[in-house]
Amino acid sequence: MSSSPQPCGVLLFFLVVLCASFNSSATGIEANQSAWLSVDAAQASARKIPETMFGISFEEINHAGAGGLWAELVSNRGFEAGGESIPSNIYPWSILGDESLLIVSTDRSSCFERNKVALRMEVLCDNEGPIICPAEGVGIYNPGYWGMNIEQQKTYRVLMYVRSSESVNITVSFTGSNGARTLATSNIVSSDVSNWTMIEVLLEAAGSDPNSRLQLMTTRKGVIWFDQVSAMPLDTFKGHGFRQDLFQMLADLRPRFIRFPGGSYVEGEWLRNSFQWKVTVGPWEERPGHFNDVWQYWTDDGLGLFEFLQLAEDLGSLPIWVFNTGISLNDQIDTTRILPFVQEILDGIEFARGDPNSTWGYVRAAMGHPEPFNLRHVAIGNQDCGKTNYHGNYHKFYSAIKNAYPDINVISNCDASSTPLDHPADFYDFHVYGDANYVFASARNFDRTARLGPKAFVSEYAVTGKDAGNGNLLAALAQAGLLVGLERNRFNPDAIVFDSSKVYGTPSYWMQTFFKESNGAMLLNSTLGAKTSASLAASAILWKSSDDGRQYLRIKVVNFGSSTVNLKITIDNLDSNLIQAIGSTQTILKSSSLMDENSFKEPHKVIPVQSPLKAAGKSMAVLLYPHTFTSFDLLTLLTMSQAI
Repeated sequence: MSSSPQPCGVLLFFLVVLCASFNSSATGIEANQSAWLSVDAAQASARKIPETMFGISFEEINHAGAGGLWAELVSNRGFEAGGESIPSNIYPWSILGDESLLIVSTDRSSCFERNKVALRMEVLCDNEGPIICPAEGVGIYNPGYWGMNIEQQKTYRVLMYVRSSESVNITVSFTGSNGARTLATSNIVSSDVSNWTMIEVLLEAAGSDPNSRLQLMTTRKGVIWFDQVSAMPLDTFKGHGFRQDLFQMLADLRPRFIRFPGGSYVEGEWLRNSFQWKVTVGPWEERPGHFNDVWQYWTDDGLGLFEFLQLAEDLGSLPIWVFNTGISLNDQIDTTRILPFVQEILDGIEFARGDPNSTWGYVRAAMGHPEPFNLRHVAIGNQDCGKTNYHGNYHKFYSAIKNAYPDINVISNCDASSTPLDHPADFYDFHVYGDANYVFASARNFDRTARLGPKAFVSEYAVTGKDAGNGNLLAALAQAGLLVGLERNRFNPDAIVFDSSKVYGTPSYWMQTFFKESNGAMLLNSTLGAKTSASLAASAILWKSSDDGRQYLRIKVVNFGSSTVNLKITIDNLDSNLIQAIGSTQTILKSSSLMDENSFKEPHKVIPVQSPLKAAGKSMAVLLYPHTFTSFDLLTLLTMSQAI
């Protein structure tokens, strides 16, 4: 995953599977060869897919959280991006007006102990006297992450902390990108802000502009200090701070769990910049933020541990917390000194699950959530198995967690797909990265894995290198093959691309929608037959629609090859009268080129297309076009008792 600057945000996540292995089919064909697929619909041989099999993994990368899902519009709201030293880096804040009329600097005068840096603005002009301010005033502005998306008739809450030894008259405005057009404005007039004072204004937009900025202006001479300037739309999801359109894209996948706050983001290049949960909770203005040194940008930590737990709850998903084990990409804590880190995690679990009268449960309750969160899974580290101190540290964390919370499922970083673990765990983490052919072929990775012992948690996988592009059809098909082959023990990477006002799903995102009904479905045995080479993968499930309550038999097939395939599908142990042609559908993900991608200009260039499946029946002859992912959904008259 690239850490280079992006013109827009990318919400990277992975569909994950937590369960025991089932069977699916993957095989190969030669050019212009026919193939057959046999599906056994007998209930006796079907197996129920766990309700929590598929979910997503969230990583704070390319502003997926800060500037993305977290709806805060102001970038560097606390002026802390340069660290604790002064002068601090206030980017992207900039001066408005002639620089001879004001002096902007930073000092360590904030009222917040954990983030002492504040912005000092000395205005040299006035509304009368020898140096007259411009009519519009002078001041500072913030363009957000990629321009602020201000929409007509929507209301935005602007909060800031202000201090001055004199009375203030500050104009707070949303304007267009060059400041010429005012979209919303309000005046702050106060005669006494000699102590740090929180000021709140609600701005209702009279116009729209996706490239807006926030301006703080004055025409009065004097010194004003600003700190913790925030602007958020009032219409975040349930008022919880999540951007509505991005939240909906996640919710549409119906994830049953979410892994957070990331992978390498958890570790940090250096431990001092790792995700440390305690400084991400409590009032937002008291959070110091930290430099995301893996992906090279500042985060104010508005999206902290509490918000991740709230996100899981709002999605109807189980939270899976990945925590740091005292190991970063470049330094690590010796096992003999790891116990303070262990206590931090025990405190974190108490924060999530503890009684509101407990030390950390009380903090959670004070944040507005007296009921415990449903935290049942934690991952001890991320990709740390080969690190010198991982095994020693792991045992300390594992023992402490199991002693205090025996019901929590613990995930190890070490791979047990071919060799048994030498330490206790409930799950083991498995990552798949490579070119398209490698990822597609990885569908067979678990065919011979032992069914006893820890279960596989395939928490990350992606097509990488030239095959990936910026998220194309080739990558989506390779990942689809992996998912079809693992309709039980896997995780797939998807991406949502966004800017301040628009959002679209990559082909990998749309591929994932083919699996959103798999949680709790019945997996059917299927056998795929063809000639040589590995270019087909298929699976079959019985699922019940949450929209109309009807039962469907879904057959998913990936044709990873370059030739059309004549596929003969037969369904055994199902009465033909129970299959209804009317209401049955065929959905295909394809495009004219394997390298086709979606974009802001063409957001629907590669998306699934649904059509009626008029030939639905026990025996069907269908065409699988080259480089396609197809889902056949047969409407059945099965009752709930027949399908389970």
